[in-house]
Amino acid sequence: MVARGGARGALVIEFLLEAQIPVLALDGEMLRHAAQLMDRYANIPMDYADAALVTIADGLDLTTALTIDRRGFRAYRTGLGKRFQLVPAPLK
Repeated sequence: MVARGGARGALVIEFLLEAQIPVLALDGEMLRHAAQLMDRYANIPMDYADAALVTIADGLDLTTALTIDRRGFRAYRTGLGKRFQLVPAPLK
């Protein structure tokens, strides 16, 4: 993996490309849904990145989240009201 221009961000992009992990974009309807989620969870608060992840999870009917943001993702729910299964599991 080679960082282009020495930028650390390029390492992430190279990893995504080599691992063939798709990068998804939000269309207009999904952006509106993300904005509604950010309003709903304003007390947490929910940032755009989390709102985008929850929106994409809703669209793909996923309920597992790889995150270190345990506070947020313990509170967030899918469009069907399901809780997210958080990975990695909390340390005991």
